[in-house]
Amino acid sequence: MYKDNSQLRIEDYVFPYGKLDPENDWVKLAALVPWDVAEERYAAQFVNNGHPAHPARMALGALLIQRRLKCSDQWLVKHIGENPYLQYFIGMKEYGPCPFGTSTLVAFRKRFSVEDLAAILEASVPKRETEKKDDPNDRNDPPNSGTLILDATCCPADIAYPQDIDLLNQAREKVERTVDELCETAGQKKPRMYRKRARKDYLRLSKSRKRSAKAIRSAVRKQLQYIRRDIGYVAGLVQNGAKLSSKQADRLNVVTTVYEQQNIMYESGSHSIPQRIVSLAQPWVRPIVRGKAHANTEFGAKLHISLADGYARIERLDFEPFNESEDLWRAVARYRERYGCYPERILADKIYRSRQTLAFCKEHEIRMSGPALGKPPKNRTLSRQEKKQEYQDNCARNAVEGVFGTGKTAYGLARVPARLKETAFCVIGIALLLLNLTRSLRAALVLFCLLLVAAILPGLRSRA
Repeated sequence: MYKDNSQLRIEDYVFPYGKLDPENDWVKLAALVPWDVAEERYAAQFVNNGHPAHPARMALGALLIQRRLKCSDQWLVKHIGENPYLQYFIGMKEYGPCPFGTSTLVAFRKRFSVEDLAAILEASVPKRETEKKDDPNDRNDPPNSGTLILDATCCPADIAYPQDIDLLNQAREKVERTVDELCETAGQKKPRMYRKRARKDYLRLSKSRKRSAKAIRSAVRKQLQYIRRDIGYVAGLVQNGAKLSSKQADRLNVVTTVYEQQNIMYESGSHSIPQRIVSLAQPWVRPIVRGKAHANTEFGAKLHISLADGYARIERLDFEPFNESEDLWRAVARYRERYGCYPERILADKIYRSRQTLAFCKEHEIRMSGPALGKPPKNRTLSRQEKKQEYQDNCARNAVEGVFGTGKTAYGLARVPARLKETAFCVIGIALLLLNLTRSLRAALVLFCLLLVAAILPGLRSRA
């Protein structure tokens, strides 16, 4: 069973201590959220049997509130139970306690996939006046219009900075726990695993102030030997009839993969390997080499977005590293499908300026920002017009940096606290949705101010 409350009006909300203020930010924000699209995508996951599920407005509204207030699950439940405006925002019809608990928020985050959030993001963007109109008789391509801005960033996961010795120590402890659980279940005597000696070997390096390359390599070698022997104990117990639970099997698969990767890097003397695991709790997190001043490598999901008219859309979101320039053709195709024309210009980093992309832009008469490929001529200087154009492009491209900066400082993308892969994607998508909604809210405020000035200005002129 499923209930739809996406069309709740402010007049329908029952508050025993008076009426809600229609000028409140949460009331205005509720009018901008595409609840109908969220309802359609959300309701498709359920069937008409069992206990009624919470509506999409309640699920999506709670996640939006949490990102905007930057609070934990516990504090979110408290805030909603105390604030009538938040209750109206999530679709409650009258004032009362919060209708869900903290554990339900995990289910909310799992129910919005990347595809669902991309559809809701698309619906949150106001329609442009030159939006595409289906006309089967019109075969001429319209002139290029608008600006497409492309850029990518990393949304770091909430994990400790990975070090080989710490990762191997955690892996060893997990294998020891698995051996203890199997021996206790089978009623067998625990084998000798030299836990205290292994712990001392780890602490000897981790507590030392100066770590030489020889000391690090020796400590890694010892931890690899401990893990290899412990994995052999687990294999022997399984051969003797012990059964691994699904949780134990998943834990052992991760530990085995970490051991194999670390062993290969130890023998080859390398510090990189494809699909390297940097966290046992979140084995899907990968190192993303960004080359930034504060951190050369970040650990989290890589987010590639496009910006048109100041509104963000997800082009690709993945934990595996990728080259964002590969998505340029798809982003331009989506822009043309959305607006019925190609963009007049594309603002992007130098990584997008390959020979293929430049040839593509030249073919479709799209101007792409940035210098020409190859070595610049010796005796040629930029004209005044070219310098002005370059300056304007750089200023316009700062919009995407502002989106990333606001998302990381105001909406928690600087350190994503989600513990699951799908919930991490949901947190990132909700932050982008909130960025689009707040932009629409500011645009409505600017329009109101302009209308107010237009109404007052004639009276002021007549008095003068």
